[in-house]
Amino acid sequence: MDKNPKAANKRRPIRKPRAAASVDIEDLTAPSGYRALGPTSAVAASATVRAELLRWYDANRRDLPWRRAAEPGRGRGEERAYAVWVSEVMLQQTRVPVVVDYYCRWMARWPTVHSLAAATQEEVNEMWAGLGYYRRARFLLEGAKQIVEKGKFPCTASTLREVRGIGDYTAGAIASIAFNEVVPVVDGNVVRVMSRLYAIPDNPKESSTVKRFWELTGQLVDPLRPGDFNQAMMELGATLCSKTKPGCSQCPISSHCQALVLSSQNASIKVTDYPRVVAKAKPRSDFAAVCVVQIAQGLDQVIADMIGKDNFFLFIKRPEEGLLAGLWEFPSILVDEGKTDLPNRRKEMDKYLKQLLCIDVKQRASVILREDVGQHVHIFSHIRLTMFVEFMILNLKDDVDQLCKEGKDSIKVKFIYDDAVESMGLTSGIRKVYNMVKAFKEKRLSEQSQVPARKRSRRLKQ
Repeated sequence: MDKNPKAANKRRPIRKPRAAASVDIEDLTAPSGYRALGPTSAVAASATVRAELLRWYDANRRDLPWRRAAEPGRGRGEERAYAVWVSEVMLQQTRVPVVVDYYCRWMARWPTVHSLAAATQEEVNEMWAGLGYYRRARFLLEGAKQIVEKGKFPCTASTLREVRGIGDYTAGAIASIAFNEVVPVVDGNVVRVMSRLYAIPDNPKESSTVKRFWELTGQLVDPLRPGDFNQAMMELGATLCSKTKPGCSQCPISSHCQALVLSSQNASIKVTDYPRVVAKAKPRSDFAAVCVVQIAQGLDQVIADMIGKDNFFLFIKRPEEGLLAGLWEFPSILVDEGKTDLPNRRKEMDKYLKQLLCIDVKQRASVILREDVGQHVHIFSHIRLTMFVEFMILNLKDDVDQLCKEGKDSIKVKFIYDDAVESMGLTSGIRKVYNMVKAFKEKRLSEQSQVPARKRSRRLKQ
């Protein structure tokens, strides 16, 4: 035992804050065995906070299509629950203005959980294209099939959590808004409001802090209007109680805000110090060779081949598990950072096309054009992907149908007409690649239109 306590304290290791990875709302899980808590003496002002917050929400809430669909008396509970479910899943990691259009298109096509359950994954992916975080779309479809199979839409938070892809947050939102169950919801907006309301300085990603947020929010939930209260909390966090410029003077519960009190007493403390900002984990850097392959119908009309009116684009379906599972893309292959030069990328791409798709660029096809188009950096939550894009026009010596039959079973192939690609549901990264190639073709066509036909043909074949 140390005789000098101070020396012992100096030797005590200091815990360094860890970088936090990007967190899905559903990762903000309630503590094990969690139950919503009723009002206690520890929250003496809870009734006042509820009343003031709901009064503000009634006067200022945004008119959003999913809120209208979930209003009491609008359809059956199952219909309201489905509307809440779709909207809440779309709103995860996505801004409200973007979600409105997607939500309206989705509900027009699949207005009920039964109609969604009858859809295919490809149809759902195409509708979802551009929203990102595609596993959400997969979980929606799988969850809908599960609900229809059981024959009843779950109506409590505990039974909703049994549905594929529904975690504590979404379960709480559906149960409280659609079925009036007195349970809380905790998302990023609620975390911000609660951390300021109670001046909680702890790391908001730590499990003990998350547990505290759930318990405190559970104490505040209005027993008569739980759904409206939860929406009011999220609305406040999304509007007045913003990350960098909170509108404290307009906030309906600012008189109860401990962070605001501390900031008024100490100039070194700001409301925006809450919640604590946690450093995000640095995304890893990946590099990919992407080849946009256009299958031409003949070698005679070079300009027609560039336009591609009767030509196809080659698409590959990604594996059903992992990043962008089950989505369609142009042929792509990861390459080492030290091998991103054009010769190495082409070597790897030729090997990929030959081994997996039975396209031997030298033996089974004639290359009409092959050029480097440029690069595009696409940022995922945990990956910084640099895509090196090239465009290749091929004239196959074999029939396209024969090519599809010879491809390996694990790789799904399809050929899409140029016009159809325009309306095809593509990820934002692949759409950007397509637009790069489209711009390249338009520029090349403009240049070729000014060159005599004989020289033009010779130049393209080089």
